[in-house]
Amino acid sequence: MSIAGKRSAKVSYGRPVRVSGMAPGGGGRVVKLHYAPNGGAFAEVASTTTAADGSYRFRPTARRSGAYRAVSDGVASSTRKRVTVVGSLKARTTRHALAGGVVRARGRLLPAVRGRTIKLQLRRGRGWRTVDTTRTGRGGRFSAAWRPSGPGRHRLRVRFAGDRVAAAAGERVRANIYRAGHASWYGPGLYGNSLGCGGTLRPSTVGVAHKTLPCGTRVTFRHRGRSVTARVVDRGPYIAGREWDLTEALKRKLGFGSTGTVWTTR
Repeated sequence: MSIAGKRSAKVSYGRPVRVSGMAPGGGGRVVKLHYAPNGGAFAEVASTTTAADGSYRFRPTARRSGAYRAVSDGVASSTRKRVTVVGSLKARTTRHALAGGVVRARGRLLPAVRGRTIKLQLRRGRGWRTVDTTRTGRGGRFSAAWRPSGPGRHRLRVRFAGDRVAAAAGERVRANIYRAGHASWYGPGLYGNSLGCGGTLRPSTVGVAHKTLPCGTRVTFRHRGRSVTARVVDRGPYIAGREWDLTEALKRKLGFGSTGTVWTTR
């Protein structure tokens, strides 16, 4: 007996595995599909009959890494086809939080096996730093947490390194961490004036004035459930107690009033 194609394959969890080949004796022969998980014994999982030319085909669903073989008449056995299943990892994280609060990552890893190690990692330079390690529980579910010390726009990932049940899997997410700052806005009566960072202030300008941040710095603002990212385009404000001066276009996008508190990532 034979198995067509490559003798190994990598398949995403829940997708079909293609197992096909030729059996001696022509059509109508019974062919059984055996499967063995890594570290386990072979057992029958499906059967079919050969076509007129002796060919057979199976499409089992990939649920964990292991090997398949086809058996005809309980004696003739094909070579093994090894399958590595790529785990399915889905995660949801806290997208917006104040510095000092907790960013949580919850999700599920399939195949659903208890005790598998999940890492929550933070992007640092060109690498990743682990900020929490947890294990899967019932149904492959997990929960990890990270308490950021300061504001910023952060890249995170939830990572499973792989084991004999399934290969590595991961998902990348982002989290905006804010601090509170006092803001005002400007625009009417100043349109057509030059901006401190170059260019001209217009009603459509989405930007912010700050006294010291470098021109072009990207800052994400959050107010009443709305989040908008804008660049530093001007200098100011110069009124005591105010840190940010929003352009009118940015004010409208945020639903901001005249003065008040906004959350910022810088």
